[in-house]
Amino acid sequence: MTQQDTTKARTALVVVAHHRTDSLTAHTARRAAARLEAAGYRIDLLDLHAEGFDPRMNTSDQPDWGNRDKPYSDEVRAHMRRILDADVVVAVFPVYWQSVPAILKGWIDRVWNYGFAYGRSKPRLAGKRMLWLGLAGATGADPIVDGMRTVLETNLSEGIAYYCGFSHSTVGLLTDAEDRPQRVDAEGNLLIGAAVAGAEREAQYADFDRRADEFVEKFIAEERVSA
Repeated sequence: MTQQDTTKARTALVVVAHHRTDSLTAHTARRAAARLEAAGYRIDLLDLHAEGFDPRMNTSDQPDWGNRDKPYSDEVRAHMRRILDADVVVAVFPVYWQSVPAILKGWIDRVWNYGFAYGRSKPRLAGKRMLWLGLAGATGADPIVDGMRTVLETNLSEGIAYYCGFSHSTVGLLTDAEDRPQRVDAEGNLLIGAAVAGAEREAQYADFDRRADEFVEKFIAEERVSA
């Protein structure tokens, strides 16, 4: 089997965490999925809101936390299977409070459970690769961006992906997701500029798509090398 054939056989689980299908987040997820599919991946698109995923942890999924072989609910076991079947996982989400939305965090809490994603001498998710695409309203020049990126990389790559055995994790922070530039001044006041329109708006979102594509293309290139 050639390297190209091996790549074509691989599966990408693309997880969308937004409540609107017409959002920039959903657009970015569809675009990422299309580029992955064009590169030969089989796409499993998981829209958490559309599928009605309940992010709340419950006793059905954690009847005995200390038992790593405990049974899980049918819903969670189905999601576990989708992760196991994937070679790469791509999560696309709006950045809320320098973190992920509650539905994505709840998916991780319930599905990436003790005994499945961590808590074993040989992690079941070992060797998989992860790309986090976070959309932020802050402008690229906002001083808050550097700290935001550091927080996301620490929480998502170190605190989740690497802890669960993923061999590689990348956080792609996509700034300028709003059509009205915004930043917080030294006194904590939110400053919102005028909405861009016309050619300026088209240029802003063309650049946004370009940056998102670059993260996905780099991820694909690195994944091919490691495959």
